[in-house]
Amino acid sequence: MKYADVILPLPLENSYTYRIPDDLAKAVIPGCRVIVHFGKKRYYTAIVLEVHNRQPSTDYETKEIYALLDATPILRRPQLRFWQWISSYYLCKLGDVYKAALPSGLKLESETAVTINEDFEADSQLRPNEQSVLDAFSGALKLTVSQLEKKTGLRNVMPVVASLMARGAVEVSEELKRGFVAKTQTYIRLNERYLQEDVLKKVFDELKRAKKQEILLIGFLELSHTLNPSLIQEVSKKELLEYSHSSSNVLDSLLKREILVAYEKEVGRLQASVCRLQSLNPLSSHQEKAYNEIHEIFKSKEVCLLHGVTSSGKTEVYVRLIDEVLKLGRQVLYLLPEIAITTQLTERLARLFGNKLLVYHSKFSDNERVEIWNKLLHSNEPFVVLGVRSSLFLPFKDLGLVVIDEEHENTYKQQDPAPRYHARNAAIVLAGMHGAKTLLGSATPSIDSYFNANTGKYGLVELKVRYGQCLEPEIIPVNIKELRRKKIMKETLFSPLLIEKIELALANKEQIILFQNRRGFAPLMECATCGWIPHCKNCDVSLTYHKQQNNLTCHYCGYTQRPVQVCPQCQETGFKMMGFGTEKVEEEIVSLFPSVKIERLDFDTARTRKAYERIIADFEKGKTQLLIGTQMLSKGLDFGNVSVVGILNADSLMNFPDFRAHERAFQLMVQVSGRAGRRDKQGTVILQTSQPDHPIIQLVQDVDYKNMLQLQLSERSMFRYPPYFRLIVVVLRSRSESVLQEMSTLFAHKLQSQLGERVLGPVTPPVTRIQTLYIRKILLKIEIAAAIAPVREIIETVHTEMQGYPPFKQLLVHYDVDPV
Repeated sequence: MKYADVILPLPLENSYTYRIPDDLAKAVIPGCRVIVHFGKKRYYTAIVLEVHNRQPSTDYETKEIYALLDATPILRRPQLRFWQWISSYYLCKLGDVYKAALPSGLKLESETAVTINEDFEADSQLRPNEQSVLDAFSGALKLTVSQLEKKTGLRNVMPVVASLMARGAVEVSEELKRGFVAKTQTYIRLNERYLQEDVLKKVFDELKRAKKQEILLIGFLELSHTLNPSLIQEVSKKELLEYSHSSSNVLDSLLKREILVAYEKEVGRLQASVCRLQSLNPLSSHQEKAYNEIHEIFKSKEVCLLHGVTSSGKTEVYVRLIDEVLKLGRQVLYLLPEIAITTQLTERLARLFGNKLLVYHSKFSDNERVEIWNKLLHSNEPFVVLGVRSSLFLPFKDLGLVVIDEEHENTYKQQDPAPRYHARNAAIVLAGMHGAKTLLGSATPSIDSYFNANTGKYGLVELKVRYGQCLEPEIIPVNIKELRRKKIMKETLFSPLLIEKIELALANKEQIILFQNRRGFAPLMECATCGWIPHCKNCDVSLTYHKQQNNLTCHYCGYTQRPVQVCPQCQETGFKMMGFGTEKVEEEIVSLFPSVKIERLDFDTARTRKAYERIIADFEKGKTQLLIGTQMLSKGLDFGNVSVVGILNADSLMNFPDFRAHERAFQLMVQVSGRAGRRDKQGTVILQTSQPDHPIIQLVQDVDYKNMLQLQLSERSMFRYPPYFRLIVVVLRSRSESVLQEMSTLFAHKLQSQLGERVLGPVTPPVTRIQTLYIRKILLKIEIAAAIAPVREIIETVHTEMQGYPPFKQLLVHYDVDPV
């Protein structure tokens, strides 16, 4: 008897063993997908981890595999090893990794289907909810639970379905949801009996009176070159109708006469590059030097950090290395921190690599992602994959190079849900598994990476000159505290100097970027009389006012409500807005420059891939003169005509209760400043702050990365923070604050008994409750030289011990390794 250990797409620790039916004994192999029955009535797509003959030591009968989905594995061998590393290092379940790694289209799940009994007659009056469920069928015999919830508006329809089942009104069954569906298109060809010219001539004689059909047939012959076998090509229905300016009815007539024949053909969703390929640009002497140094470093080291100032042309160096690896027949992964940058870079890389380029990120439809997965799985072509952190999980055959651009960005770290992995660190491990080299690139490298380069773990190459000798922008701090004291900036967000520079740029037909790292209109709405502030009902945070939607929104859980008209505390009606977000900036700039074309780039305006692309393309083409945005603007975008950048509130970036706050503030301000003057003119950056003498402001003004590094390293060494120590945060959440306090204290004591002073807490975070759950955190500071495996073992042992306490079951616990 053969057995298979499988991974389920659920937050479960272990693999589960299933019996392999005799008819599938030879077909089931590791890396294949199988459908298995799990729990009471659910079916899931599981991945086969191992096939063996070991009898499971359980008291209950081992379930049988329900079906096999793949004739060949959908995972390559290193992928399962990579999943296991992520699960082990980031202290999460293997099922969590599977759920994150595979596109949904490759994961079939069962869904409860409800079938109505047409002969049912109620013997007593139905409750309103029961009646509305039955009414929802209206002609349909079968609906899924999600369809019923949508039609009835009921949040949880299952109790109502259960009572209708008891009455015999409905029946319930489990059905597998359809996953990936190949895209098909209708194509048209000429019926074979009309391929002879003399026979076809008779057809045209018959069509003399049907002029529209004749035009369509001529159009088909022109497009398809059917009569010339050496030039013949397939013609889609859509293409034919557009070309001949005909309607579907005309085509249907020719299909009924069997002159033309329609057939379905599978087509890809991935847009092929249609532009003519360009050759690589020549490198400048500085870029050439950096490129040669990287080559030398790769002879002895696996990882190299390229520290290149903004606009130094790091991408050109990446492109040269990518081209070299593709020519060797190996694959390349080019990682970016944000979808926003992929828009600009896709066009640039498509012109160089054509259909060797694949783009992969979450804004693609699920079917598109499955197609990319399959293309990499079944093809031996050397592709370059441009993507965000989820691209790590694709089925690479032979990675030769991993490029991690803007490696300092904290968006490389997955926050929720698990696995909470850092894509930069995971990519280095993945590259090692493939025998590939890793190139990290940034104008403001993370302190961790620069420390590793300085201590010899990574190689280091510096590119200190902007491409084409263009000058670094002039950064001018403006003391807004002083301007407000003198009543110069009483009613405005903009200093006179910033307004003057904007006016000058507009007069010269140049573009402007305004940076404010808060979306919405105002972070706080406060009662003018008593100071009452509306808070989220699920989280311990104030609600942000969004003027465009006219609502108050929680940026943690998404809860919204209409703005309060009367203060519930003092019954007064006067409210004032405190602080400002991108919406307020937009409103004020529109009032100052009503004729200027202005756009806003933040999470509210760029929720979809198309919206991102449109906003960036419009600015790039000069349709938009002024762009307002959050930190999306800082991530490597290249706009040639921007001469002025305004950082409206530098203080809000620095005043965070986080040991990385000053490093991040420096990175953000330098990166945003780097958008100015990227061609032949020097740009200007107006940095508005109430602390012009703050050390970080001084360092940003001089773009002095080395001194910022030394300042931060001396503090971190003193207070035991990365890169000298590794952090692990134990996050505990519960609806009961008292149970949470008791259990988190006990958990911390048990960890302290084995790890001593390395354990701090439990502590209450600045936001004490999110989505109705109270939060406590326990912080572990582990020496960087210490082996991490024994620490993980201690944590897992203590966690298992804690599960023996019944109140602990009321807690949700997760681990955040290397938090950002």
